[in-house]
Amino acid sequence: MKQRQLGRHGLQVSAIGLGCMGMSEGYGAADEREAVATLHHALDRGLSFLDTADIYGPHTNEELVGRAIRGRRHEVVLATKFGFVQYPGPGDQRTIDGRPEYVRQACEASLRRLGVEKIDLYYLHRLDTKVPIEDTVGAMADLVREGKVGYLGLSEVGPVTLERAQAVHPIAALQSEYSLWTRDPEESGVLDACERLGIGFVPFSPLGRGFLTGSIRSPEDFAPDDFRRNHPRFQGENFARNLALVDEVKRLAQAKGCTPGQLALAWVLARGKSVVPIPGTKRRSYLDENLGAVDIVLEEQELADINAIFPAGAAAGKRYGETMLALVSP
Repeated sequence: MKQRQLGRHGLQVSAIGLGCMGMSEGYGAADEREAVATLHHALDRGLSFLDTADIYGPHTNEELVGRAIRGRRHEVVLATKFGFVQYPGPGDQRTIDGRPEYVRQACEASLRRLGVEKIDLYYLHRLDTKVPIEDTVGAMADLVREGKVGYLGLSEVGPVTLERAQAVHPIAALQSEYSLWTRDPEESGVLDACERLGIGFVPFSPLGRGFLTGSIRSPEDFAPDDFRRNHPRFQGENFARNLALVDEVKRLAQAKGCTPGQLALAWVLARGKSVVPIPGTKRRSYLDENLGAVDIVLEEQELADINAIFPAGAAAGKRYGETMLALVSP
């Protein structure tokens, strides 16, 4: 497996990681046996970079990943996230907590669930606007000094927050949504800021929550409890307009001799040497397809052709509903 370095401080990971959220929530019924088999298969193939979070499940995804890597810890660069706090009750009762005392509490809990002594990459999942980022990152830095965390990361923050955090402690990675149909990090200056500051960039949902694979043809393809049913881009006229874009991606992929998903991942990989996408999957067959993207080289004309049919802003509908969009900080 090809390797990439996240940031300037020596964190080496496989060129593609594995987002583990869907193994526990969000994308229909979970199959723990297949999820564990997929994680083991990823390690067998040389994929070392696993991504989870305490809110996935909540908590159960960290426990699943912890069980799967037992006995193989040395093969894994383990990333998890904190910040979301979920409360019991109807609907999605969540808030963000970035207080220094909560940073330590959340880390200790994740270490227990994962069954490890150290988290390789620890992210703040979303910015707590009530707490100065300097205070949150300062508490995270204490965990690094204590040996409980290796490297620090942030998720879905803008260039200003990134610079303020970097002034407190080196930030190895920024994780944000990025794909052909979500180009926000280009437009906000986040990609430029990462390059300037020497911070790796980790795109989540690089396949547009599966849409860019071309396998989703109707909203009815989703299970009743699949959260994509409630996303603006998967609804009504937006769905039809986005499907037409994906059909163009399929046409280019056929000419390249790869799948649409592989073309979409290759496009992300071509955005920079410190860009490491983490497509999520809970099945071995899709994992193998995703890993095939590592060996696809896109020429300048091919990149131009892709951008011509799928320019920034082409996707119809917002990438999140209003509640989640409000948590993406400038």
